[in-house]
Amino acid sequence: MQFRQKALSKLQSPEEIDLPVRFARPQGLLVLTVTVVAMLAAAVWAVTGTVSSTLSAPGILTHAQGGYVLQSPVSGQVTDVLAEEGAHLPAGTPLVKVRTPEGTTVVRTLAAGRLTTLVAAIGSVVTTGADVAAVERARAQDDPLLAVLYVPADRGASVPVGAAVDLTVQSVPAQRYGVLRGRVKSVGRTAQTRQRITAFLGSSQLGEEFSRQGPPVSVLVRLERSSSTRTGYAWSTSNGPPYALDTMTLTTGSVHLAEQHPIDWLLP
Repeated sequence: MQFRQKALSKLQSPEEIDLPVRFARPQGLLVLTVTVVAMLAAAVWAVTGTVSSTLSAPGILTHAQGGYVLQSPVSGQVTDVLAEEGAHLPAGTPLVKVRTPEGTTVVRTLAAGRLTTLVAAIGSVVTTGADVAAVERARAQDDPLLAVLYVPADRGASVPVGAAVDLTVQSVPAQRYGVLRGRVKSVGRTAQTRQRITAFLGSSQLGEEFSRQGPPVSVLVRLERSSSTRTGYAWSTSNGPPYALDTMTLTTGSVHLAEQHPIDWLLP
């Protein structure tokens, strides 16, 4: 109380009565001004700004027409292999010859497509129903590629048709050639079991891998075309890789979901 009384007495003295009272230092006013401006900017951004989010999912490049596993109709020994992996084969193309006690049987493709996996080899013994090869269905060799992403079922509803997608292709170094551009063409309505994925892709290994976290929904991505790249598709870099893309190549897609206003996060 003595200190307070002394201060009041000093202010009331004649030699101090004409001096202005200082309510805040210049440094304090500067801090206050910056704080107010920052709060106003944050409020404007919360109302007018948007925040985009992405959803990452594994997938594969394919013609999206499915595939099938070719099985041997007889038991015997493979005496000849008539096709190579990667070749595009018409329907009814001879694939392997199997020698049986009754004679030689030729195993042929069921539908046109690309031979992705050849299990049989010359000299190997096959039994009736044994896998001989896997074929990806395709009408022609130059059919456009698409990407099929397998999204967790509980996130499928958040993927809008037309959303932009960035695809990191396993066979293409992203640091050098960038990512593949695409847009969501369609979103599956039902979850895909491991058996259905296996039947569609013609690979039990892929069926198990894509359903490891539970039955997903399939998201079909249309690749953006470009006449200035070797692949024929658009990339985040100007040229992309100097070689063509193969089907059945693993990829990871980042789907750009719909933008949201930050203020929506604060509302109940």
